[in-house]
Amino acid sequence: MSKLKVFCFGFGQVAKSFVNKLISEKKDLDLSITSRQKTHQEDLNDFKFISYFFNNGEFDNNLKTKLNEANYILVSIPPVDGKDIVANYLSVNSEIIKNCQWITYLSATSVYGDHKGEWVDEKSDTKPTSINGINRLNAEKAWKSFSAKYNLPLQIFRLAGIYSNDSNILKRLQLGKVQIVDKKNHYFSRIHVDDIANVLVKSLENFKSNEIYNISDDKPASQSEVAIYGASLLKLAKPKPIKLEDIENEMLKSFYKDSKKVDNKKMKNFFNYNLKYPTYEEGLKFIFDNYV
Repeated sequence: MSKLKVFCFGFGQVAKSFVNKLISEKKDLDLSITSRQKTHQEDLNDFKFISYFFNNGEFDNNLKTKLNEANYILVSIPPVDGKDIVANYLSVNSEIIKNCQWITYLSATSVYGDHKGEWVDEKSDTKPTSINGINRLNAEKAWKSFSAKYNLPLQIFRLAGIYSNDSNILKRLQLGKVQIVDKKNHYFSRIHVDDIANVLVKSLENFKSNEIYNISDDKPASQSEVAIYGASLLKLAKPKPIKLEDIENEMLKSFYKDSKKVDNKKMKNFFNYNLKYPTYEEGLKFIFDNYV
């Protein structure tokens, strides 16, 4: 593969993990990213790159040059005030992405809403119940419209609940910050950030435009089941369940509105990918053995 000219709108845990994998594989990489800070140089594992100022309508004009050169554009900035600020920006600056051959928008499985614990795949109804889910679905529509208008190479990754070696239920259990509601038939899907990064890298060479993929592991489970497993690893008492109405955190409350099992077969088949962490058990055991 020739030089990878990558532009990341946003540089959170998924984008960092993706770039880290490219660096570890010694890819010939030209990287630019955005942040809400003034334009500056950054360093990741001794790899240097420029972070350009970009914040809801305000931006460093110099980023246009790097976007013009970019072949791969990863968008991980969530909607702002219900709108996708990157799609809005590019729709009035479409001429600066003429060399792009891959755009990936990172969405979320919250777009499916509540399916009463049944399986959902990429063809299932999208009926989000949360503000986040509604905003994500609107962002997807904006990206699909933008892509169709300018015939751009777009894929959408609907990410399940992300955990990582740094951010996971084991840490929250140790801090006593895990609240669970013992709700029947409540299923939720997860994915380790390393698996997202691996699929992103695979998609650089195996890409089909206008496709949507669920990025999740093989074992949807209740939050209670995962917490009990995590507590057993740590040899802690399992958290006592509380009533839904007693939860003060609105985001956590909305989490319990939706119940679904996310099907990942399309992702695994198209990218010919075997998950590094097929279930939360392998993922949490690895974190326990290496980071706790």
